[in-house]
Amino acid sequence: MPLPPPPVKPDPNHIATEQELREDLAAAYRLIAHFGMTDLVFTHLSVRLPGAGHRFLVNPYGLLFEEITASSLVAVDAAGEPLQQTSWPVHPAGFVIHSAVHLHRADAACVMHTHTLAGMTVAAQQGGLLPLNQMSMEFHERVALHDYEGIAADDNLSERERLVRDLGDKPCMILRHHGLLTVGRSVAEAFYWMYYLEQACRIQLAAQSSGAPLAIPSQDVVERARDQFGTGPTKGWLPWQALRRKLDREAPDYRS
Repeated sequence: MPLPPPPVKPDPNHIATEQELREDLAAAYRLIAHFGMTDLVFTHLSVRLPGAGHRFLVNPYGLLFEEITASSLVAVDAAGEPLQQTSWPVHPAGFVIHSAVHLHRADAACVMHTHTLAGMTVAAQQGGLLPLNQMSMEFHERVALHDYEGIAADDNLSERERLVRDLGDKPCMILRHHGLLTVGRSVAEAFYWMYYLEQACRIQLAAQSSGAPLAIPSQDVVERARDQFGTGPTKGWLPWQALRRKLDREAPDYRS
């Protein structure tokens, strides 16, 4: 197989069009399914649409993540109500967490939420995420915690304020007894955080299941490793291009 052309360097000032965002978000749904991070038809990935007002793209309720396409995504308002005709319902209660974050974090263009086995298991542990591997160390002091208050729904609107408060300016959050949440300035960035947060949780469970004593590096080493990863407006962009090429080869209908 010939090598693909090298990706064009990203423009951090580029404002994505709605179609670009639809294709990026549809790709993220397919990749979440590919990497085994779905919960049947539940949980959501969302992205803010450009332009005036509060408009977001989210999945139609009832489709598996592997079925999502760019055109099947539904534009909704801040309450999760559809702003377009759709033959599939939208689950407004499932958008409660997303809308709270989108509305209070200008940099949270994309919000991802999962219920994975590894994520929910770490969310049940009192110690949270441990710096057991360099993947885990990237998350040092970048993961917020939010205590469980029941299923996030419209009957507990005050939880939105506490959720936003707990998230603060961090890119990731563990929802205790619930799952994982990440945000990003782009779909690529939010996916990067979610993929590696999931990997960090899986590493932790594997290390704990061995029964051997856990080795925790010094604070100085953990902080140095975290800072070596770096951050920026194009975080996650390079692996995202590779993943989009994978989808273009194996499941190109996500763009439809």
